[in-house]
Amino acid sequence: MGRIMPQDAFHIRRLAQELNTFLVGGKINRVSQVNKDELTLIIYTGKTTVKLILSTNASNARVCLSLFEKEPAPIAPNFCMLLRKHLLGAEILEIRQYEFERIIEIDLHCTTDFSQSKRTLHCELMGKYSNIVLTEKGVILGALKTSALEDNSRRVLLPGAKYLYPEKQDKLSPFDGAGMRSRLENYLSTREAIPDKEALSLFLFENVFGLALPTAREIVRIAEERAGSIGAALTSAFPIWEFVGDFCENEPNQPCVKYANGTAVDFFAFPVDGGVEMPSLCKAEDEFFSSRENKKSFDDKKRKLENTARALKKKQTKKLQDTLERLKDAEKAEDLRVKGELLTANLYRLEKGMSCVELENWYDETCGTIKIALDTTLTPSQNAQRYFKTYNKHKRAKEVLAPMLKKEESEIEYTDSVISSIVRAENAEDLKEIEAELVELGLLRAAPQRAGGKKKEIVTPFREYEYMGVKIYVGRNNLQNDRLLRLADSDDIWLHAQKYHSSHVIIDVDGGQVRDEVLLYAAELCAYYSDGRESDKIPVDYCKRKFVKKPNKSKAGFVIYTDYKTILVKPNAHKE
Repeated sequence: MGRIMPQDAFHIRRLAQELNTFLVGGKINRVSQVNKDELTLIIYTGKTTVKLILSTNASNARVCLSLFEKEPAPIAPNFCMLLRKHLLGAEILEIRQYEFERIIEIDLHCTTDFSQSKRTLHCELMGKYSNIVLTEKGVILGALKTSALEDNSRRVLLPGAKYLYPEKQDKLSPFDGAGMRSRLENYLSTREAIPDKEALSLFLFENVFGLALPTAREIVRIAEERAGSIGAALTSAFPIWEFVGDFCENEPNQPCVKYANGTAVDFFAFPVDGGVEMPSLCKAEDEFFSSRENKKSFDDKKRKLENTARALKKKQTKKLQDTLERLKDAEKAEDLRVKGELLTANLYRLEKGMSCVELENWYDETCGTIKIALDTTLTPSQNAQRYFKTYNKHKRAKEVLAPMLKKEESEIEYTDSVISSIVRAENAEDLKEIEAELVELGLLRAAPQRAGGKKKEIVTPFREYEYMGVKIYVGRNNLQNDRLLRLADSDDIWLHAQKYHSSHVIIDVDGGQVRDEVLLYAAELCAYYSDGRESDKIPVDYCKRKFVKKPNKSKAGFVIYTDYKTILVKPNAHKE
């Protein structure tokens, strides 16, 4: 069953009823803004404190209670400051849907030391046209997204202007039975046969405002079930044109969420095949939208970090190629020394002005000759010295370039390990410390801190498993691999994929011996969290922690180890 976003007026009606039941009488204690599209109201209901999300994001527009925390913007935008000025301490009088539109209105009783007033927050949930507007007596106090006269807009959304509702669609109200019957009769007159369920669902979707296609399908399904057939639902015996309004007004709220691969992919106010029942529509919406936003946020951040790391590797590779070219030139140093010595030994045979000379090369096993180019402006002795000087220059360059090459290869190896960690990341937790690692390297700018806020130390928990009563820990990235190594006891078992970038894995033996089954389980995890996870089988090295050393000043995640054994295993995430 597909879904056409954004959510329709049918769902918004039930959501408004839910929120009204739960929040009326509550007081707004705090207002914050997460980003340009989303506000959060912290409301005390008299029994508990809840978080109300007001989002105008084109794909995720909603008003619903949420359990998920989001970091507020470091600096509160103007509209957020306006709401704090007018709504802090305000009491919620009513939450309702405006007519049958995708608009939720929140009436508020606002008091100050000197006045009392009634203000309304209009939450327009209309895809890319979504907005939040605060009014008093029909006059706009402020809007999240403003529009002026010069914007050629039909609605002026500026402080002081009169608030006008968005223009209605050229569709019928679900409660206009007569109008719907007339359109339906015209529609049926153009057809030779009675429409099937999908055709009738499309008719309702295209002609009745406030209904998404899944809602229209649900109306037709129930109408057919109660009337006995589609044909009967199109007669006055069970008129579907009257049932639509009754369904929208009175159908009970039975929310559910559909999942795919453990991720919420849709939500409904009525039962659907494969749907998981939810205690409230708010909970269903929060589950769906939070899952959707978290996935997009994770995908975006993963792509950004990977692009940053790959750009670094590209620069490092170019630098390495340059060093290799210079080193290749420096390798010619020995030839230059030979030529210098041959010229010195044969000075008596040379004259100034010669452009080249062919001399016996006693350094050659076959005692052949070698042709040596000369500078015609220099004396034979000066030509010999020129070769010695160039030889010494290349020799010094070689002495400098050799360790430089080793360092550059090490840096590329480290960058590859960072890229590997990013590629293997499966959720936002996996990326937190990788981002911190890239900030430390100066590749990313640190996120701005809230004014007066303390800098948070990012410490993400290890991946943790338990098998046959034994704890197994898996690092998520280079920083975690180092921390895992520091925390492990000397007799714990350490594992790492052989010749692949991989997570470090520790088996907590707790002073005992590790069983073969546990070792195999941990090795399969190590193989999965490596670059070789797509292979059929890969070798994994293991040894006691005391045989693993981290060299001084080495990059994060780099170790050397001895006294190890190797096991060949098939990568397995052990999702169970």
